[in-house]
Amino acid sequence: MSAPQPQPSDTAREGRGPVRFVDTSLRDGNQSLWGATGLTTGMVEAVGRAIDRAGYHGLDFTSSTNLSMGVKFHQENPWERISRMRAATPNTPLSAITPGMRFMSWEKYPETVMRMALRQMARHGLRRLQVADPMNDADAVQRVSRWAKEEGIDYVVAALTFTESPVHTDDSYTHNLDRFVADGNIDAVYLKDPGGLLTVERTRSLIPKLRAGAGDMSLELHSHSTTGTASELYVVAAQLGVDVLHTGLGPLSNGTAQPSIEQLVKNLDAVGIPYDLDLDAAQEAAQVLWEIARSQGLEPGRPTEFDLSPHQHQVPGGMMSTLKRQLGEIGMADALPEVIEEAKAVRREIGYPIMVTPFSQFVGSQSLLNVMAVRNGQERYSRIPDEVMHFVLGHYGTPAGEVDPEVMAKVEASPRAAELAAEPTPVTVEGLQAEYAGRVGRPLDEEELLLRVVLPTEQVEAMLAAGPAPAWAPGRPNTPVTNPAQFISAVQALPGWTHLRVHKNGQRVELQRTSDPTTGATQ
Repeated sequence: MSAPQPQPSDTAREGRGPVRFVDTSLRDGNQSLWGATGLTTGMVEAVGRAIDRAGYHGLDFTSSTNLSMGVKFHQENPWERISRMRAATPNTPLSAITPGMRFMSWEKYPETVMRMALRQMARHGLRRLQVADPMNDADAVQRVSRWAKEEGIDYVVAALTFTESPVHTDDSYTHNLDRFVADGNIDAVYLKDPGGLLTVERTRSLIPKLRAGAGDMSLELHSHSTTGTASELYVVAAQLGVDVLHTGLGPLSNGTAQPSIEQLVKNLDAVGIPYDLDLDAAQEAAQVLWEIARSQGLEPGRPTEFDLSPHQHQVPGGMMSTLKRQLGEIGMADALPEVIEEAKAVRREIGYPIMVTPFSQFVGSQSLLNVMAVRNGQERYSRIPDEVMHFVLGHYGTPAGEVDPEVMAKVEASPRAAELAAEPTPVTVEGLQAEYAGRVGRPLDEEELLLRVVLPTEQVEAMLAAGPAPAWAPGRPNTPVTNPAQFISAVQALPGWTHLRVHKNGQRVELQRTSDPTTGATQ
């Protein structure tokens, strides 16, 4: 395929300055390619030191999913992860992405809980927030943007979340853009394409409208390589005046993640577009990621052949890798094609939700349940998760399209629907502190309180028992400890501890490390 040739509209690039980049490896790359479980605190810390020297515009570092997976699979404290990464990247703004009313679980939370989450993220070092409301609800984006600024976030990027459907038009995006540009709490806007559904043709149609509407405000682009077109349309977008492109590094690029920075800068050079990045430092960070991938046996992303099927099912990269993992865990790996096919129908039947967190997961869950039902001789929608009922009933806002009457009838006929329709009791921080202190038997600071509100108790307890996350070094596999000798050896590698207590599966192990009075060393 030949390089995108300059077009008359490429004059939009003039005066915009060099293209800048947001690295997505540690958040979206990890989520899209490694199911959000591939990286530990020590690993991201090791990569961060090199990334910080590269001069990225920002680092797409974390999300509700990434933080919760760190707790569930690695027993790592999310606040510790953010703080340590902040120390490793003092010159690069750490960014989180939020759908607005959800934090580390699928449940919709009230303003009190969301403000706590924003406050703690800011306190521990996140300076940038990407607000991507999954309904493209401009009111919700503006509300969360205001909360973010009030709770200490420096820079807010509002998303125009792209999808294809009969009800999502260019006018809907430019309407939201006009509101965001006029909002004093929003610093930049970005076109977020979670399904990799943008085409070169649609880019040439939509980006000039967004560039003109954004005026002096920075315009960013975030797409996925899922369909094999993102690498080319990134160059076209840069020609059309996009200021910031979201890219991955090494093994955490391509595939269902973002285009690789390594190839993109070659393409930008080919069409004469300047960019701002220290490529040597970026390459050093990529080498650390390659070492992590090799040591953990993790599959790297690979360039994707042109593929039109995602335009039909619209399953985003992160959800695709998670679906594969979940189906494997329940012995249904062979069902993936059926679930993907079912997702097309479910999305249409519940009103064309944008396939972005959490709605893509809602569609995926319902699709899996429908496939399982049919395999067992039952009707589709014989089981409907609470989250899907919430969506159909308008709990997250009015669906963009019409809900299929048969699906609506099944939801409304369920006794659970009446329970879900009940208004939740308002909560305060003080009320939550009193409630959870009573459960635990001691006062809780806001960091621990928030984790206990949004996560299962057993996960929080395991995280607290695990202590500080170990540093990562090349050649150290993140393999499970299977016997007492391995356990003691692994514990000795942890930094700075004197007492360790571990509870697991009804067993308890306690270790005490004391100083040798003759040498002062610990033992």
